[in-house]
Amino acid sequence: MDANSIRKIIVLRFRRVGDAVLSSTICSSLRKTFPKAEIDYVLNAEIAPLFENHPDIDRVISFKKAEIKNWKIYLEKVRQIMHSGKYDVIVDPRATFQTLWFSLFSLSSPYRIGRKKPYNRFIHNYRPDTGIDDDEIGRILHILSPLEKDFKVQYTRDFKVYVTPEEKESFRKQMHSGGIDFSKPVMVCAVTARLTHKVWKSEYMRELLQRIIDNYDVQLVFNYGGREEENTAIRLQQEMGNPPCVFTNVKAGNLRELAALLVDSDFFFGNEGGPRHISQALDVPSFAIYPPGVGKKKWLPNASGRFQGIEPEDVSDKARDEKLSYQEKFELLTVDAVWEKLNPMLRRILKTPKRE
Repeated sequence: MDANSIRKIIVLRFRRVGDAVLSSTICSSLRKTFPKAEIDYVLNAEIAPLFENHPDIDRVISFKKAEIKNWKIYLEKVRQIMHSGKYDVIVDPRATFQTLWFSLFSLSSPYRIGRKKPYNRFIHNYRPDTGIDDDEIGRILHILSPLEKDFKVQYTRDFKVYVTPEEKESFRKQMHSGGIDFSKPVMVCAVTARLTHKVWKSEYMRELLQRIIDNYDVQLVFNYGGREEENTAIRLQQEMGNPPCVFTNVKAGNLRELAALLVDSDFFFGNEGGPRHISQALDVPSFAIYPPGVGKKKWLPNASGRFQGIEPEDVSDKARDEKLSYQEKFELLTVDAVWEKLNPMLRRILKTPKRE
């Protein structure tokens, strides 16, 4: 079939920041495959602004929490979107009870693609099994495999976030007014996380950060979201003795400001999560700490010399011992173990060792 026959596409990706960033590869692959099609991306409202100015997304459709919780409002909004959109392709990577309604309100769409679930047999006419043994991007992109029957699908594993020059310059001024000296490298540090069980031991983080500032002439900007994370970041700064090269006052108030902060920085380090995915999407070198059960194979796609991380399995085979508790496995990531992998990367990228 002619790729130009596909005129409108909608991609559904409710959930978290990291999921949305990685799933944008679906939009980019569809753009390469159907260059003349309009591509809409459905997201949670708090995530949606991150994808403004994305060349592979024509329209970001957002749902507020209140809209999602109220089924009457939610269903009416979905109905209006689908009836006005007249989509040729619906891509539903998760195929939840919530997202099924997009296809139910558009059963005339030729390609209703959803992850294979027991309950979507008569709703999605294409149901690939995305539980394949691959990293997260490979698994995500497998959702497009049914299109291979009729089209030459051009896959791309690249995921991008775009910051305008105006946004970059505006936040750069904010960083400068907060005390950042751009003649020295800037490292954004995710010292906390939304999910507390994914946070590396505080004492370890403090010691590791101290090693960084003892060995490199670098400025550390502690990234956080929400009051609780902010308190954690400030407490860590105080426990380190409030060194002048550590900043908690340079605050990204939203995801677009976080992207601007990252693009104005030289390196990202810290707990694995959405900010790490954003940093990679901006091509900012990163090193992340992966907790037990969050494997690098899956959640560090396109790993390279610029994008690295460490997980308990890298340190000891004990991490596979079912008798060990979650915390015991996490504590296998000692300061020395992390430093051994992180330091060569810092030497190569920061190139600013402290002089004796």
